[in-house]
Amino acid sequence: MSATQTVRTPQTQLADSIRRGTDILKWSSQGTWPVVDLAIRLWLAQAFFVSGVLKVGNWETALNLARYEYPVPWIDPVTAAYLGASIELVAPVLLALGLATRLAALPLLLLTLVMQHYYVALDEQLFWAWLFAGYLVSGAGPLSLDRLLAPGLADSALPLASAASRAARWMSIRVDPIYRLGLRLWLAGGLALAAIASAPHPWLAGRTLAVMPQALALACALLLAVGLATRPAALLLAAAALGAGMAGAPAAHLAWLVLLLAGLLLRGGGAISVDRLIPGLLERVLPGYAGPSSVELAALPRVVIVGAGFGGIACARELRHEPVSVTLIDRQNYHLFQPLLYQVATAGLAPSDIASPIRELFREQRNARVLLGSVTTVDRERREVHMDGKRIPYDYLVLATGASHSYFGRDDWAPFAPGLKRVEDATEVRRRLLLAFERAEASDDAAERDAQMTFLIVGGGPTGVELAGAIAELARYGMAQDFRDIDPAQARVILVQSAPRILPTFPEPLSAQATRALQALGVQIMTHSRVTDIDDAGVLVNGERIASRTVLWAAGVVASPAAAWLGAEADRAGRVPVGPDLTVTPRSPRPGRDSRFPGSRRRPSKAADTQPASLPRGSRADRRLRPSPTGIRAVSPPSAARPPWSTSAGSGYTALRLGGCGAWCMCSSCWECATGSPSCGTGSGPISPTAAARA
Repeated sequence: MSATQTVRTPQTQLADSIRRGTDILKWSSQGTWPVVDLAIRLWLAQAFFVSGVLKVGNWETALNLARYEYPVPWIDPVTAAYLGASIELVAPVLLALGLATRLAALPLLLLTLVMQHYYVALDEQLFWAWLFAGYLVSGAGPLSLDRLLAPGLADSALPLASAASRAARWMSIRVDPIYRLGLRLWLAGGLALAAIASAPHPWLAGRTLAVMPQALALACALLLAVGLATRPAALLLAAAALGAGMAGAPAAHLAWLVLLLAGLLLRGGGAISVDRLIPGLLERVLPGYAGPSSVELAALPRVVIVGAGFGGIACARELRHEPVSVTLIDRQNYHLFQPLLYQVATAGLAPSDIASPIRELFREQRNARVLLGSVTTVDRERREVHMDGKRIPYDYLVLATGASHSYFGRDDWAPFAPGLKRVEDATEVRRRLLLAFERAEASDDAAERDAQMTFLIVGGGPTGVELAGAIAELARYGMAQDFRDIDPAQARVILVQSAPRILPTFPEPLSAQATRALQALGVQIMTHSRVTDIDDAGVLVNGERIASRTVLWAAGVVASPAAAWLGAEADRAGRVPVGPDLTVTPRSPRPGRDSRFPGSRRRPSKAADTQPASLPRGSRADRRLRPSPTGIRAVSPPSAARPPWSTSAGSGYTALRLGGCGAWCMCSSCWECATGSPSCGTGSGPISPTAAARA
């Protein structure tokens, strides 16, 4: 069966271009807004906190100003001074941290309006007021404590916590569109008045908006009023403001205007705008914009992706704008963020915190469907995937099936030393860890108590290092006051590694840093050590018996049975030789002879070469599958598939090496602030990269 030829009309190409531009704008906005939001909060907090510190440091001057210069008729001057200083000292701190942001924004908003009405009318105070109103309605962005605490707070038993969470959601959904409409109308009125009136209005920021060219001001005022092309209009106004600032206009006022416009640029005009009507209009007038119909999908080339891990999801997403029908198959209906499995295993996170429904990730991708099932074999002659008795036809097959535990031929150790690859593994490890402390507390035998409180991890790779550190932290800090007859801090955590150092695939400085960090937690690291036996009583390491009731396996992986499905050549670890573009090579005609990719003189790589970067490989498989008017072909040579910052093996980054807090923050950002959208190809352990099988 050959791939169905697809003819792309100019209308379809235009629709694809618009969708691509929309996606780029969407993802760039989602990636930029958290940083911009944090910058706005910090800048606002700095301005008010410094004012509060100056008032406290010159209290007599502050009282005199409240009495004689800027009196508020409906409040006592001394009370006004104390209240203003208190707001300026407390609320900015909360605003900067993103903690109780709405409660902090409300007094700051009221204070700003009082300053504008009773003190000196300034344009920058109007911009402050709109920014504070935005935080009152929508709260802080992803880089805030509010977002970090929100999931647990909504389900907590704290008084009014659930009601406050519901109210915050209601404001974000119902009031935010009204806020954005009001902001657009205010800006439109200010721009129009500044362009046609000679005297600026004190409540419409006329002095600042008057620096805009008249034609631009009138055009953008009209666009903002109706909510049409809100983002381009905000971009043009921000550019004009920056240009005016460089030309000598008041920079402080213009800076706040740019920050206010950044919100419209990155978040759009809201639900009450013409912009929201444009996608529906395009679906009606532009064929192909809404994506292919079920009839059209049936005529497109069929791409079947087995495995919804990092590589599989990346490949499916890269094909979202291509004229192909994508079928994604996985044994689970959720995508698991494996790098944080150790947190579940040590009771730091719930399983739901690191899992995201696969269907939710592809809710808006019309050319993709998700099937739940287990693949048993692949019929390369008929080009069919056999799944739970059902046959799924394909034109192109992508295998992203990952890896499982490898006990190096000693599978009898598995009941005594569970690994960490699935949610079920993590919950079983957690059960064993917690029961070990409980049994130690209940035991009167000192030897048995020591054995229960000895935790041995086999394997000094990323998974083993993370487990050892997390168990040590749990014992030392998490359970410090929980027991009466045992001291959890005295638990013995042993990390056994056969290589000369832990994290052998990492640069030596990072390995040394990890060693020091583990030793500071009390972890005993045994390098140049081999495990020769494991049973229910303990482990035999280099001929020495170590009594331990909790042994965890993090020493090796074995590839999925993809080689058996394909009838392809594989090594002892089940790894399948592939070409430079990850296409599976045919079986070698003679045993022992190297398989080579047709037309390539390069030695094929392995499809499960135990490297932690799987997402780039998923994108590489997509490059191999990308269609053209005459079928599906590669649009870039294999040599262009590897990211320029990766090593020759694709397993690390040569230009950037991070450790400590910076590395943790960079890794944590891969979960995209709890949106459930995996965007990182690094894992806590060896993850098989994607292999594309063009049968």
